[in-house]
Amino acid sequence: MTNTSGPMTAEELQSGAFTHREALRHQWHGVALAREVDTEPVQVSLLGREYVLWRTPDGSISAAPNGCPHRNARLSEGSIRGDGCLACPYHGWAFDPQGRCVDIPSSGPDARIPPKAHLAVTNCEVRYGLVWLCPGDPVGTLPAIPQEDDPAFRRINNPVQVWRTATTRMVDNFLDISHFSYVHRGTFGATVDPLVPPIEVTELPDGYTGYAYEARVGNPSVAAAGVTGQTEPEVDRWMTSGFHLPFTVRSTVRYADGLEHILLLVSTPIDDVTSYFTFVVWRNDDFRVSAEDIIQFDRRIGVEDRTMLETVPGSLPLGNEGVVSVQSDRCSVEWKRRLVQMLES
Repeated sequence: MTNTSGPMTAEELQSGAFTHREALRHQWHGVALAREVDTEPVQVSLLGREYVLWRTPDGSISAAPNGCPHRNARLSEGSIRGDGCLACPYHGWAFDPQGRCVDIPSSGPDARIPPKAHLAVTNCEVRYGLVWLCPGDPVGTLPAIPQEDDPAFRRINNPVQVWRTATTRMVDNFLDISHFSYVHRGTFGATVDPLVPPIEVTELPDGYTGYAYEARVGNPSVAAAGVTGQTEPEVDRWMTSGFHLPFTVRSTVRYADGLEHILLLVSTPIDDVTSYFTFVVWRNDDFRVSAEDIIQFDRRIGVEDRTMLETVPGSLPLGNEGVVSVQSDRCSVEWKRRLVQMLES
């Protein structure tokens, strides 16, 4: 399906198809851990297209469509030369960090480089330990996390995974608390009250839209050891959940002793039904426990979400047909409304 703009059709809204929409090419999408782009090129997929990432001599990262202009070989199968240029595995054509073709070995050093031999580099930013791509002209902004620059907090990154589910279903899930007592029984949800108090969607700090709530949750020993810092079987959490268009969700958690646990949930569409997922944690815990002990509990929660979502077929319908919403879904309904607005722009 070709890239489109303008009003979404009834078929699009019902099917939930969205990655062909031109507007998404002008937003930022997290695709990889920056530390994993090192001495070899890395292939990633976004919105149904492949890209190559490579580390440049100054330590920055360049990105481009993953096809050599010569005979379309995957540049991600190539190598990075000593001068920092990306070399094609097929015929050795080499490209500098700005995408300029600087060497065609078969033509000799003095040969003219054809104008079409250069790569159209892709907008690339490194933020929060992640590589973010914007294939078009950036219109959207990266999500803001003020704790990134607060010395009281440390950042913990998690590997990027591929989930066999639609990015839209992931965002819908991450904005929802009514599944806690069912999907998360094995971690924190066994004692969570399934009754969700009335939700008021509002503008949260730092450019997110969502809601604030309080929750008394289970505190199993694996969480008490590293995540909550408390030993009681249940603990109170003051929380917010909010979205930043198109597909990032921030969850904030504060405990009675002042401990804060900030989660940025980054979901990225590979295609309509396959996604990258990673999460980033910021904590003001004075390094009392190891990063691995902290991240293990959040990973277990993620496994519970993934196990459920990968059983749900297709993409999330973006209109009013095909799904039924209740008051606990108000934040997700507002996110879908704004997402459709964006997709139609």
